[in-house]
Amino acid sequence: MLHSYNEHKYRNRRQKLLTTLRNKGIKSEAVLKAIEAVPRHLFVDTAFADRAYEDSALPIDMKQTISQPYTVARQTELLDILPGEKVLEIGTGSGYQAAVLIAMGAQVYSIERHRLLYDRARAILHEAGLRIMMKCGDGTQGWNAYAPYDAIIVTAGAPVIPDALVSQLNDGGRLVIPVGDEHTQAMHRITRHGDEFREEIFDDFKFVPLIGKDGWQNGG
Repeated sequence: MLHSYNEHKYRNRRQKLLTTLRNKGIKSEAVLKAIEAVPRHLFVDTAFADRAYEDSALPIDMKQTISQPYTVARQTELLDILPGEKVLEIGTGSGYQAAVLIAMGAQVYSIERHRLLYDRARAILHEAGLRIMMKCGDGTQGWNAYAPYDAIIVTAGAPVIPDALVSQLNDGGRLVIPVGDEHTQAMHRITRHGDEFREEIFDDFKFVPLIGKDGWQNGG
């Protein structure tokens, strides 16, 4: 049902965004196609609708943000999602990142700690006809009931990589998470191979802090 929301007025802006993302180094056509399909203006505050296809983060409630499209594209590209894979998202926020993952054919499970954001994202995703499993809680502990996951994406900056998330990876699974201090974080990708875990470090980003038992508030 996503394409029913692709109003003509946003089409050119969406195409310009795709050009920007390509110029910044996003190579995955699957990721670009998903971003093209998802109506980002539905996930921003109505006051920012005209800025929805700028490559910038925008404020949402609870002092959180909808991530910059490049950040969404880069994290999603690092996840290397295949259709049908089970993905856990930590930090639903506006619901935009989840919608991109769903557009790529993933089965998405998402955790949001703010009840207001949880309720709003759930309503928007439902209205868009997107199927997702959601819960309100501490994302640093993952969602063990549905583990293991083929991929886990964390959309907030962590002081350390939570052990609970690593333990919930399937064999061959990937965890993409920004790790650093409260001002800047480096994107990490952990890939599980049996009982071994390979860690790669990529670009620097700036995220809101990951709050929870193994995050800044209680564990950082």
